[in-house]
Amino acid sequence: MNKKFLTAEWNNLIMANYLIDPAILLPYLPNNTELDFYNGECYVSLIGFMFEKTKILGLSVPFHVNFEEINLRFYVRVKDGNTWKRGAVFIKEIVPKFAISFVANTLYREKYVTLPTKSFYKEINGNIELGYHWKYKGIWNKLEATVEKESSRMKPGSKQEFIAEHYWGYAKYSNSTTFEYAVQHPSWLVHTVKKYNIVCDFEKLYGKQFAFLNENEPDTVFMAQGSPVVILHKNNL
Repeated sequence: MNKKFLTAEWNNLIMANYLIDPAILLPYLPNNTELDFYNGECYVSLIGFMFEKTKILGLSVPFHVNFEEINLRFYVRVKDGNTWKRGAVFIKEIVPKFAISFVANTLYREKYVTLPTKSFYKEINGNIELGYHWKYKGIWNKLEATVEKESSRMKPGSKQEFIAEHYWGYAKYSNSTTFEYAVQHPSWLVHTVKKYNIVCDFEKLYGKQFAFLNENEPDTVFMAQGSPVVILHKNNL
């Protein structure tokens, strides 16, 4: 049985989801995967959340236990016998700790970069106000939301479920080799977003092919409550 590589909690996830031309994502597509669509539409998601109680191989690393992560990801699937594995591929993952970036990039061929980050969370008048900030070339980018304090289960077959419930990670090691790893967590409760604020220079952070996102509003934004998670050791696909 595949052993645990990392355990943590992923909490208070703001998930801003944009429609995208599938052709833009094809150069990032790992071998043996294909794009995953929801009702014929292709999505990329800007996600900010808290990475907490982090342990690698059962060990906590001082000063690397609790931190923010902001990532841009898209969705793929892989045929395994008669079933489909649904997973995510990351364009870039931002954290404030170099050691996290080094381990993830070296062992899992992920796309981590190390930048200054900060966050806030507060409960006011029955709402939750939260946000994630990351600094690039002297400018702070922002992903913020005000959400209802009450949470609910995702509706089966909903867009929220499609975005949140991808339980595999895929990373392109080479043109012929793909790393695959399982991500285990329960189904998350979600909060309705009442308003949001996104200040992100997609072109500078992710490349000119994503510049159109600077002018586009997200198709949907919601907050997932989060939970403990387990990431298993990788396999070659």
